[in-house]
Amino acid sequence: MREFIHADQLRGHTAVVLGAGTSGIAAARLLSKMGASVRVLEKSEAAAAKIPADMGFEVRVGEHRAEHFAGADLVVLSPGIARSKVAALLPVGVQVVSELELGSWFVSEPIIAVTGTNGKTTTTTLIGRILEENGRKVFTGGNLGTPLCEYLLGAEQADILVLEVSSFQLQNSPSFHPRVGVLLNFSANHLDYHESMEEYLDAKLSMFAHMDDRDLAVAPLSMKDELEGRGFTNARRVYFVASPRFTCPALPGEHNRENMEAAYLACRYFGLTQDDVQRGIDGFSSLPHRIEAVAEHRGVLFIDDSKSTTVDSMIAAIRSQDRPVRLLAGGVFKGGDLGLVLPLIREKVRAVYLFGRSREIFEAAWSECGKDMTWDATLEEAVFRAAADARNGECVLLSPATASFDLFANYKERGKTFQRTVREWVEGAS
Repeated sequence: MREFIHADQLRGHTAVVLGAGTSGIAAARLLSKMGASVRVLEKSEAAAAKIPADMGFEVRVGEHRAEHFAGADLVVLSPGIARSKVAALLPVGVQVVSELELGSWFVSEPIIAVTGTNGKTTTTTLIGRILEENGRKVFTGGNLGTPLCEYLLGAEQADILVLEVSSFQLQNSPSFHPRVGVLLNFSANHLDYHESMEEYLDAKLSMFAHMDDRDLAVAPLSMKDELEGRGFTNARRVYFVASPRFTCPALPGEHNRENMEAAYLACRYFGLTQDDVQRGIDGFSSLPHRIEAVAEHRGVLFIDDSKSTTVDSMIAAIRSQDRPVRLLAGGVFKGGDLGLVLPLIREKVRAVYLFGRSREIFEAAWSECGKDMTWDATLEEAVFRAAADARNGECVLLSPATASFDLFANYKERGKTFQRTVREWVEGAS
């Protein structure tokens, strides 16, 4: 475990952590190491029961109440809890931060932070791989896996931290300051959490506000006029577009060419050349549930893009295919214009197979697409229907454009269910 200069600097303070998930427990452990008295609030008895008794935290289970925050100097919010949901319970003047913000107070290593509506995990992972392949010791984490606070509690210290950061985290990170900030794109998403598109964009851009001319902001050329008009940062700025200069079979489509360009510009800040970046890209494997080829049977390719939770990510997935598509979609719709998908449906989609919730939203948006559209209550039924209809040379693509919480705990469970069902169908059809 690393040594902090003032390891007891929060002694005498009371910190309340909302949520006993991975990031919440990491934040609580770091706060405790810094000398704070820690109180963890968790609505779920099952989640609270997983907290080891020897952690020394006070744990309160059930609906949050004002008395749970009594005496708090600092409140750390889980990324899934909107501040507005608990604002009325908080003591006047209490400081409210994210786990990301808390961890950043104790970091001395340079940070590359990647945000955007789509492509964050792929680009963050790619940057980490490129740097590692070129001899840098890298920690890759944040929203995609290991929390920043968990890294700080470990024994190993990296040269560079590469963090995926979400709007949920950034909205409560008032001083978070990366050395390189990457904005990949921006479109409608999380409108079930953010009050408006403006609030969502403000959250995304907040990390650029504290950057200066020693830092680098990387953003899409398509947003240059809007970003410059906002005066969004004092950092040096560079804008990217898709380019053919980098190649990777595991990263098909124009959106991934944009991701590779953004990764290159971020890595160039640390002295890497174009050849260095291509060397890091070589051998990169597609990430689970992100346009992942699962199986091919009798000329039909099955693709798992369960990570697709937005309209833009669905568009990118359809565009990436060079085969006719049988599209699986449905779940908890988070906002966006499904009408933008219509030209692609007419051009590349043979049929649409809806499942779960939001049937009425998809059917209303695509009623004039001119293609067959069916609905099943479960993903498994929809997969079997699409697989039975599919013909040699086509692909069955799961790219839901929704959250998974109607039928599944998360997008990973949805993707695993798709893959298991595909295997069952292939075995039965063999």
